[in-house]
Amino acid sequence: MFRIDRRLLANMDWLLAGVVILISAAGISTIFSATRPLFGGTQPDYYIKQIYWLIMGLGALTVVVSIDYKWFHRAANALYGGGLLLLVVVLVAGRVGMGAQRWLSIGPFNIQPSEFFKLVYLMALARFLSMDSESLDWRSLGKGFGALVLPPLLLVLVQPDLGTSIVLLLLFVGLALAKGIKKRVALLLAAILIVSVPFLGTLAWDNLKGYQKDRITAFINPEADSGGMGYHVRQSKVAVGSGGLFGKGYLKGTQGPFRFLPEKHTDFVFAVFAEERGFFGSMVLLFLYMTLLLRGLGAARLAKDDFARYLCLGIVYLFAIQLFVNMGMTMGLAPIVGLPLPFMSYGGSAMLTNCMAVGLLMGVRARRFELFF
Repeated sequence: MFRIDRRLLANMDWLLAGVVILISAAGISTIFSATRPLFGGTQPDYYIKQIYWLIMGLGALTVVVSIDYKWFHRAANALYGGGLLLLVVVLVAGRVGMGAQRWLSIGPFNIQPSEFFKLVYLMALARFLSMDSESLDWRSLGKGFGALVLPPLLLVLVQPDLGTSIVLLLLFVGLALAKGIKKRVALLLAAILIVSVPFLGTLAWDNLKGYQKDRITAFINPEADSGGMGYHVRQSKVAVGSGGLFGKGYLKGTQGPFRFLPEKHTDFVFAVFAEERGFFGSMVLLFLYMTLLLRGLGAARLAKDDFARYLCLGIVYLFAIQLFVNMGMTMGLAPIVGLPLPFMSYGGSAMLTNCMAVGLLMGVRARRFELFF
């Protein structure tokens, strides 16, 4: 199970590890700037906590790399069951914050089980999709959705966590398409979806919380909620646009410290970064993210079995979804759904989960030359 030797170290993707450290360093410096007091007072310790989480995340990455990914294949269903159990525990004994019940308090730490669940969910999906070489038909699609997607989807929606529920659905759709769906099934599904959109839309809207409706309304028409979510979106766009080409300079941004931006160190951390670093700084950050995604796709291409391939693709999809939704919502191109920007947004559970995901990518790539037993 645990094995690190010189051959494994020689095949390690050090570039990917370096990209993760660079993005995380940019995130920590931005969190420091976003939360700094302008008129005296004490600097919040968010950036210090994020440094601790990064150190623990790199430790978790090392542990995951040391475990042969074939062990995760064998343990996928058990890990998935444990993840579901944690989601149930959250609903019973979880801490309530910002209108949602998503966190478990363990000593001085608050963890968000839905973040860690994303990884075991991907493992279970990868194992399911690798069991058969044929394209997905009605039976396999229904079995996968009913057994692996529906239970966590319902548990996450009850919390409520709209962002994570969207991620779970998109990951299933993306991996199902990567696996392949029989043509007749795909056409019939598309027709059913088109016909049922009005009904499903009404059903979903009626079951949304008030603040979730406000977020969608603000995305469609920011002026309809000019004092609430619409205001937040406008201030985020102001921050991004005011950075210009080269930015105002580090520690010279105002939208975050003056508290025009809500959740400036979490959901809107990119807006603070763009205000200070400008268009060119944002392009450098995007280049780092694109490198991360391409190295992940490279790991999927080099994977020696279907489980590893689907697992790597799922991790790439996970990073890409969070990246484009988070950046999109800071620029008014996507509704505010509370998805963090990987390695940039403040949050221990997300940092640990993202580092472990990168550890899986590095582990698959490093073992690409081993014989499969």
